[in-house]
Amino acid sequence: MSARQPPWSAAWIRQHPLRFLGIVLHLVLRTLFAIFWLAAGVNKIVTGWLHTDLVERYFNYRLTELHPDSFAVWYLETLAIPLYLPIAWVVTLGELYSAVGLLLGWTTRRSAFVAFFLLFNFALGGYYDASLIPFFLLVFLFMAYPSGEWLGMDRSRKHRAARAA
Repeated sequence: MSARQPPWSAAWIRQHPLRFLGIVLHLVLRTLFAIFWLAAGVNKIVTGWLHTDLVERYFNYRLTELHPDSFAVWYLETLAIPLYLPIAWVVTLGELYSAVGLLLGWTTRRSAFVAFFLLFNFALGGYYDASLIPFFLLVFLFMAYPSGEWLGMDRSRKHRAARAA
């Protein structure tokens, strides 16, 4: 962006129409992804993930669907089931942090990394299928581009940090 033209100005949009469309598409995808994480986190709170054995029962049920020699079974038996309550908190808080960060454009890349961490652990726990591929692609897209600087709180945070330096 030119130093003379503010972002999102009509002149900048006329000069860069494809880039503008790409940014808008990126922001729409970021918003939809954030709404998905927000719904997931709120659902976990409402259904009692944080204070019941619901997660442990879910993990034990998942064991019946997996091949006994798979890494996912080892992961669930060794890590997820014994630590089901702390994992429930990490997953729920991670989903909410990712949602808020992506919705507000606040620590956007870190929020996307937290979403990546959650997705990666879901895959390790045997919840992988082709539906995770678009989620991973979106997370990489959100980590690669500074969309919080295009629209969000990262822009003002960056400018405050530059003024302080």
